This record gives sequence, structure tokens and C-alpha cells, in this order.
Amino acid sequence: MRFFQAQEKARAQTLRLLMLFGLAVLALVLSVNGALALTWRLVTPGWTGYPAYFFSVNTGMTLLFVLGGWWLETSVLDGGGQALARQAGAREAWPASREAEQRLCNIVHELAIAASMKPPQAMVLPREDSINAFAAGWDEDDAIVAVTQGALDRLSRDELQGLLAHEFSHLREGDTRLNMRLAGMVCGLEMIFSLGQRMCEIDENGNRSFLALPGFAIMSTGSLGWLAGRALKAAVSRQREFLADARAVQFTRSKDGLGGVLRKVAGERASAGRRPGGRTHHLHPAVHHMLLVSDAAPTRWFASHPPLAERIRRIYGRSMPMLSARHDEAVTRPDALF
Repeated sequence: MRFFQAQEKARAQTLRLLMLFGLAVLALVLSVNGALALTWRLVTPGWTGYPAYFFSVNTGMTLLFVLGGWWLETSVLDGGGQALARQAGAREAWPASREAEQRLCNIVHELAIAASMKPPQAMVLPREDSINAFAAGWDEDDAIVAVTQGALDRLSRDELQGLLAHEFSHLREGDTRLNMRLAGMVCGLEMIFSLGQRMCEIDENGNRSFLALPGFAIMSTGSLGWLAGRALKAAVSRQREFLADARAVQFTRSKDGLGGVLRKVAGERASAGRRPGGRTHHLHPAVHHMLLVSDAAPTRWFASHPPLAERIRRIYGRSMPMLSARHDEAVTRPDALF
């Protein structure tokens, strides 16, 4: 992997997507104004003008909903990274009493030195037996990295180092803040859609209010803005995952660290799919978009993470076989090669 080239490509793509996100919000403001202006013309035939501050009020209310959604969503992290991790079921690592957690803390401190940053708080998700991890926190002072018990049990030291290096990249690049702010904007766009939906509701007598027509206009434009926002947020998240993968290879100088983790996750999921009723556990929704690998069903436009196969190909430069999550051996099945 040419990790410096991969990092620059991911950063450039992120910048383009963020500009598109800003244009989407601007387009939504213009669309809401246009839709309400058309509605005003339809309900007031013969009226030549618009009420005072018509467009200013429409613009202000639209931006108020977007910024209000941002505030509501980002308030999830008011208590810092540790509060969010505890909400997801994590606890602080116990290095004094558990060898695997001592190894975790050692690697965290080693990577902090390599990355020239303050060591984040090491935490463990003790009830999760799948291989996964996430990082959270507004800045280095309240940053945490949390790994699942499955990762501690089934990863080698080099693989655990690769996994943690990926999470360190998210902290170093400010991805937690970026993701939460974009999620807030999308929440605001959804609130605009919900407002229009409420205005179109039928009352207990089966009638619609006089607000139904402008409500339909707001709901229509809001739905397009919401979908565009979700798609752009997901695209930004996928680029940040590629960037974190490249930085993990840079930090560790090894493809087999993070690459081995992703190949084991692929093997773990293949094994879970073969067992009757087998599946990995689903982690808390509050940290879904922060995970190393997503638990959600893959979708083309709204997936927060790139496909595992593509991430593995980018790390190694070629297709690689899955690895058993229990042993360091390839999974022997026809579709084991990515």
C-alpha cells in the first residue's frame, strides 16, 4: 500500500464531499423557499407580492431546524468519550488483573508515542464476542478507544496493534467530531421532512388542515434534502475509513496487522452465516458509525463503511483469503478469496 498517496486521496475526496454537503444544505434552503413561494401563489390568486420578510423567515426557519438537529445530535457527546463508551456498555481496562488488558494498555501507550498524542483511555466491551472497536471523544483530553472482548481473545499482538492504530487515526484526524456534526446536520434535514409530514396529517375528523399544501411542499423538498444528506454523510464516512486504514499501515509499518484483523472479521462473519442462526452481536446504535466494521446490512448509497473486500484489497494491493477467527489459517471455501 502507498499509504501517503492513499491518505491524500481520501482527504481530497472528503473535502469534495463536504463541499457537496454544504451545497445540498444551500439547495434545500432554495428549494423550500421556491416551494413555499409557489404554494403562496396557488393559495392567493391575484395577489401580486409576498408578505414582508417572507423569504427571510423561510430561510431562517430552515437553517434553525438544521442547526437545531446538529445541536440535538452532538449533545450525545456532552459527557465526552467515556460517557458515550459507557452508554455502549464499555468499562475501563483492568491491566493489573487481566493479561490481555495489560497488553491492550501497553499498545495504546506505544501508539500514543508513535502518533505524538496523549494516550486515550483504554476501554473494553466485555459482553461483545465479535471482533470490533471504536474511538470517541471531542479532543485528546476526553478521548477513548474501546475494543470488544472478542478482539482481545482472538487477535494477535500485531493485529491488535493494527486495530488500535486505525482507531488512533480517527482521533488524530478529528473524525469523531466530523461524523457527529454531519450526523447532526442530517438530523436537522430529517426534522424539516418531519415538519412537513406533521403539517399534512389528517385530524380526528378525517380532514386535513389549511397547512397541508405548504406542508406537502416542505415534506417533498425535505425528503430530497434528507436523502442527499444521508448519502453524502455516508460517503464522507467511507472515505474516513479508507484514510484510517492507510494511517494504520503507516503507524505500524505492517499490512498484516490491520489486514489480518479485517480478514478475520470476514472469516468470523462467514462462519456465523454458516451456523444455524449464527451471527455476530450487534453493538449499541450510538456507536454504530464509529465502529471498525459496521454491523448494518450493506447498502450502496447509505453504508457508513466500505465493503470489507475492498478495504482488504486496498491494504494488500490484491485479493486475499479470509482467516479463521479462531485460528490463523485461511477459510477453506470457494468464495474465500476477495
